Amino acid sequence: MTRKRRKDDSGDSGAVAPWMNTYADMVTLLLCFFVLLFSFATIDAHKFEAIVRSLQGSLGVLDSGVTVEIESLEQIFPGVQNFTQDDELDVVKNKVELFIKESQLENNFTLILNERGLLIRMLDATLFDSGKAEIREDSKYIIDGIADAIKETENYIRIEGHTDNVPINTFRYPSNWELSTARAVNVLKYLVENHDIEPSRFSAVGYGEYHPIDTNETSEGRQNNRRVDIMIIRTNGS
Repeated sequence: MTRKRRKDDSGDSGAVAPWMNTYADMVTLLLCFFVLLFSFATIDAHKFEAIVRSLQGSLGVLDSGVTVEIESLEQIFPGVQNFTQDDELDVVKNKVELFIKESQLENNFTLILNERGLLIRMLDATLFDSGKAEIREDSKYIIDGIADAIKETENYIRIEGHTDNVPINTFRYPSNWELSTARAVNVLKYLVENHDIEPSRFSAVGYGEYHPIDTNETSEGRQNNRRVDIMIIRTNGS
């Protein structure tokens, strides 16, 4: 009697090679690993990049297997370069906040950290007399305190002057355009000339009355609109 030949599963053309299951599990775990790292807002981008580089070429299953090739973390997680940037801007923000508190200037400043960068907002009365653009002698220590914090970064810095909508027409300042621009430039010049900060990092602009943050219908609103903004721009910002 002829024995029936047992079917050889290894000859089944539809079967999956055993090593493929292991490889699929490894890839899944690796994906979870990167997602977990990405979920931490305090991740150190340099350390993360070092991890990625250490994995390059180490995932090949065979000599001709697939390997990880990543030139930049931004290829897998756009914006990852901002993690370290956030840490730097937080340091600056904390230093400015401490200076403001110690100087009892809480009512004169607003600090905003957002996608554009760190905004240090000062009411114009903090630095200038009404209708003038020269920094008062008794207010220069305020710029000095801010400069100490700014030195913590190498970011570009934009100084922005703003006014309310009350017209001005003097020999030196025919309109609010000239006044707001002169104030921004004078803050810039003071920072560069007295604190040895690279001039190429700075720009100055006057917006006049045309970028209000409050109503011009009340004295309080106009006071809020008269301001100088120091914007520490993120590295990849504009």
